[in-house]
Amino acid sequence: MIRAFLGLALPPAIMSALTVQQFLLPLPRRTPPEQFHLTLVFLGEVSEPVLEAAHEGFARLMVQPLTLSLAGMGLFGGERPRAVWAGLSPAPGLLALQARAERVARQAGCPVPSRRFPPHVTLGQFPPPPRDVALRLERAVAEASGFAAGPWQVRAMTLWQSHLGPKGARHDILAEYPAGGG
Repeated sequence: MIRAFLGLALPPAIMSALTVQQFLLPLPRRTPPEQFHLTLVFLGEVSEPVLEAAHEGFARLMVQPLTLSLAGMGLFGGERPRAVWAGLSPAPGLLALQARAERVARQAGCPVPSRRFPPHVTLGQFPPPPRDVALRLERAVAEASGFAAGPWQVRAMTLWQSHLGPKGARHDILAEYPAGGG
């Protein structure tokens, strides 16, 4: 079984801007900058034949060029925050691409859960911290709510394999699908 996801890699200037924001936040655990990405669809743990079917479907998606920008910061987890993220400016083309990619993944047999797609880049993931740390984090994220970076041109979608380890996940590229198809 292979744990995989389809997403968008970020250009160096955007990764740099996110690294600065990470440094400014009191994060209990940071996502390594080389792991920054925008997930389009998490495929889960899938067999090689299912992954191959998804790969073939993604290769036929014919991605159109897309321009994205980062805007804002937020927390997942409510009163018990467990992740900090940078959001994206509204981009209808991104939502359409995500919906098409999710449909391809389901048709290939991937166990994709049905849920809303909140486009974001995770800056840190951690167990819910003690209340005083959570309050400091909430305050810092609120102060960073005006964060913006970009725009940048999406050049490809990427299929990654995700390896879980004690220090978090490590992602390896399995395939890239250039804008314009290919």
